[in-house]
This record gives sequence, structure tokens and C-alpha cells, in this order.
Amino acid sequence: MKITVKVKKKEEKDIFIKTENIPLDKVLKFSGIAGTGGQAKMLIQDGLVKVNGEVCLSRGKKLKDKDNFEFQNIIYNIKQAEK
Repeated sequence: MKITVKVKKKEEKDIFIKTENIPLDKVLKFSGIAGTGGQAKMLIQDGLVKVNGEVCLSRGKKLKDKDNFEFQNIIYNIKQAEK
């Protein structure tokens, strides 16, 4: 018997920042994933957010140009906005 499994390709979105870096909890609010800092904190503490492919439990983790974070199978790429 042959079993075939279809893996859905993850969606990717770009987040443009004007600063050198942005804390993980702030980018969750900025991107609309979390409505408040408290919600962002809970998502991070529950292990639901990956940074650069690994679960991150630090809400103050600084993300910079070319970093990414993942939430609910969507990868958000951090990009430096043109100044």
C-alpha cells in the first residue's frame, strides 16, 4: 500500500521596519497577529512563535533585517525599509 501525504507550502509575508531592530512582542502587535502586548506575551510564552525556525520564548528577542518569525504556518520575513 502506498501512502501519499500532501504538505501545504507555507505562506510568506514581508514586514518592513524603519528601525535597526524590533522586539518580537512588538512585531507581533505591528503585524496584527496580537492586539495587545499581553496577547503577544501569551503567544510567545505558549511556544506558538518560531524565530528563524526555532521556538522562541523570549518576548524581547530582537529581530533585524533578514530574520523571520513563524506563526500558524505563515512565515513573516523582516526587511529593512528604505530610508
